[in-house]
Amino acid sequence: MSTTRARGDAVERAARAHLLAAGLREVAANANFRFGELDLVMLDGSGRDGAIVVFVEVRYRRSAAFGGGAVSVTAGKRRRIVRAAQAFLLGHRGLANAPCRFDVIEADGDPAAPRLNWIRDAFRADDA
Repeated sequence: MSTTRARGDAVERAARAHLLAAGLREVAANANFRFGELDLVMLDGSGRDGAIVVFVEVRYRRSAAFGGGAVSVTAGKRRRIVRAAQAFLLGHRGLANAPCRFDVIEADGDPAAPRLNWIRDAFRADDA
């Protein structure tokens, strides 16, 4: 894969397929806001009190030698994700009262068939 965008698209497709196979339902992908982007927004029906809205950040690194992709989700990036999640929920009133979770999917290796590490509840909105 030659371009960064093509690699990112391939990795996001793999992450989406992984989450769908795990039973999550897709709500949105690449939701852009002035202050940030949400890679994937999913619904996890395994919550005790109904579905959980899951905001997923997908991070690709060619190699995990210098730490996985989660390391690159800095405090500033977490703040932008939380702000984008708040804007998303304002536009989707039916989800506004659902519990939320912020996950990270680390990917490395071949972008066409990456190794994935799904980190559930990777950070909290109050930590951002």
